This record gives sequence, C-alpha cells and structure tokens, in this order.
Amino acid sequence: MADHFDLLVVGGGVIGLSVAWRAATRGLRVAVADPAPASGASHAAAGMLAPVSEVTYTEEPLLRLGLASLERWPAFAAELADASGHDLDYRTDGTLDVAFGSDDLAALDDLAAFTAKLGLPAERLTGRECRRLEPMLAPAVRGGLLAGGDAWVDPRKVTTALLAALERAGGALVRARAAELLTTSGTATGVRLATGETVGADLVILAAGAWSGSLEGVPPEALPPVRPVKGQIMRLRSPAPILRRCVRGVVHGSHVYLVPRGDGETVLGATQEEMGFDTRVTAGGLWELLRDARELVPGVTELEVAEVAAGLRPGTPDNLPLIGPTIVPGLRLATGHHRGGVLLAPLTADLCLEETGATGGVDETGETGPGLSAICSPLRFGERASREHRSREHDPRDRGSQDLDPQDGGSRALDPRDRDSQETPPREHRLREHTPQEYR
Repeated sequence: MADHFDLLVVGGGVIGLSVAWRAATRGLRVAVADPAPASGASHAAAGMLAPVSEVTYTEEPLLRLGLASLERWPAFAAELADASGHDLDYRTDGTLDVAFGSDDLAALDDLAAFTAKLGLPAERLTGRECRRLEPMLAPAVRGGLLAGGDAWVDPRKVTTALLAALERAGGALVRARAAELLTTSGTATGVRLATGETVGADLVILAAGAWSGSLEGVPPEALPPVRPVKGQIMRLRSPAPILRRCVRGVVHGSHVYLVPRGDGETVLGATQEEMGFDTRVTAGGLWELLRDARELVPGVTELEVAEVAAGLRPGTPDNLPLIGPTIVPGLRLATGHHRGGVLLAPLTADLCLEETGATGGVDETGETGPGLSAICSPLRFGERASREHRSREHDPRDRGSQDLDPQDGGSRALDPRDRDSQETPPREHRLREHTPQEYR
C-alpha cells in the first residue's frame, strides 16, 4: 500500500473515528488504521455524558474538559446524524444520583454543595421526589441529586454513524493493525502495518486506547503513559424502558449505574479492575453489578440478560487524557480518556485539528482552545519521562522496553505490554469503583 494521506489515525474507536471524520469534513485526506474498528472499549461503553454528576473535589481540570465537550455534543450529534443517516439515541434528560444510608446522603450533600459552588446545575431531591421521577426505584432510596444538564448516547450507534459518515466524507479505512511508527530524520512519516505494507502521512495521530503505549518505533520518552483498566458491564432487555433517565446509585459505599436505551435495553455497569489486558467476563464481577443494581432498582432481576462484556479503558497517572503534539514532530496523541472517551470525543476532535488550521479553538463555554489544550497536553509527562529514560540508560536493571529478554538469549526486546502487566497490581487486588470521579 503506497498511499499517502494528510492525516493517519491509528485506532478506530469513538475517539479515532471522531477525529478522522471531523478532519475529512474539513478537506483533509484521511485514513484510519484498525483491524476491527468500533469493537473495543467504545463497543462496551455505556455512553454517559455526565461531567456534572461525576465531578469531585480534586478533578476540576477534568470537569472543565467534560463541560466543554458536553457543550459541543448537541451540534456534534446533529451533524453526525445528518451526515450518516443514522440515529444516535442521543438524550438530554439528565442523571439522577441516589443514596440509601446516612453516610451516602452526607456524601450527596457534599456533592450538592460542591456543584453549587461551581455554579453547576444540580437539584437536591428527597426520596419521595426521586421515586416520583423514577417509579421503579427502591422504596429505601432516601434522597438524590438531579443533574439536569447531563446527557447520554448509544456508543455503538455513534461508532456505526461515524464509520458511515467517514466513508461519505471520503475517508479511508485500513483494516490492519499499525505495527510500527515510521520516521524520517526524527519526524513521523506514517506507519508499517502488521501485513508489512506501509501507509504514509503528513501527520499521525495515535488513538489506540489502552494499546497506545505499545506501538513500536515510538521513542521510549514519547510513549504515552497509559494502562488498561478493565470494566465489566451487562446489557438487560425489557419490552419497554424501565427508567426515563440515567440513574447512578451509592449502595453502601459502592457505585453502580443504569443507562436506559430507547429500545428497552438497560446498560448496567461497571466494574473497575486493574487486571492488565485481561478481558474475561467473571461471575464475581457480574454478581457485584447485579447485587448493587437490585438494591437500587429491584425490578432489574426480572429482565432478560441480553449481553455481558468487558472492555479496557485507557487510564493515565492523573486521570486526564493525552491530546496534542508529542516530542516527535508529526506525531500527536488522542488517548488516555479512561471512562470519558464518549463524552470527550467532540472536544478531542477539535483539539486535535486546532494546529492544522482546520477548526477553531474556542468552545461554547467561553474557554479558549489553548487553555483546554494545556490541561491534556502529552508534554506534561515529557520532563518526567526524559528523566526516567536517562535513569534507565545508566541502570542496567531497569531499561523498560529496551531490556533484553534473558529467556531469548538476550536477542529480543520485551513487549511493551509485558511492562504494562508488570506494573499492574496482582489479580487478588481487583477493585470495584468506590469514588465518583471516574467517567462513564
């Protein structure tokens, strides 16, 4: 394959496809390299667009990104639906966060005070008011917080629409894995595919999710510090929707959410597990989800199980995404969105295209593009990575991906995924989420 493109996106999830589609509509010659587009974390995601109900005291930068992207979603959804001819099941009925015990209510009061301080729309409700909004809630629900500005969408419909819209806009889809970044005089010039073919490009955007740190050819100091965070979900089916809006609950300190679809499906999730690249669905993970959801909405146990799945979210050390230029000219990142990939897709596309001159840099909240770009710049880890790289060069006991495999006679470099798995906690330390800061 000898084609050359203005922009090559490595990774065909909701982030990569959003970037590619936006670029194609602005006249760039675009290609997406992915052996199975729209089949990873985006396929397993619930699609909550909920920066308000997810806010915490220590993650205001992430909140800024979320609010800026949520402002973009109405126009993004309308344009995508028109360009693709597909419905996205995009809804704006808000998120209802409910609680049971005294401790949970106290945490909800704190959250209400915090959102009020930030000027965010949220309404404190009694248990009776919660059940008036959602009659299927358990009688034991004692209170809630309604984030009326939150929304949600069906990620599978979004990625299907993005694939169709990208094709209509003239974008190319390369159904092969990008195996190696190609450079000339230190500048990224394309990728070598697993098939051995090459694809050239003026600009390469790495949007491979949890696998973004595994692309060969990227200098160690430029590899994104992402790790896989496993999440298990269930999809339940009923003849008609049992909820009118997204419901999140704190059940004895543990968080669970239910997201209704227009066709009667309810998405139930999600575990948060530091298990490396393990995508097995486990009985224990599903039991935890059903146990907590039953406390919240007892009727879920009567629904048909339509699907169980596990996905790998790309986490970063500070929970902020990595969007923008790297120290390698011609290589940019669009990864590390953790639980916020669907929410942050419109903003990510705009930020990625800013420097090409193909889009503006002001979002509808009034913040400028450069201000938002600084929050998620990959260069914030550059100085730390350079120090660690120099340290590895002087310490033969810790050379990261440049270490030689002693079982292979010292002739094969360790796979970067081996390094990821070595850095994750042991399996017995599998964790459910117990804080509200992770994005759905």
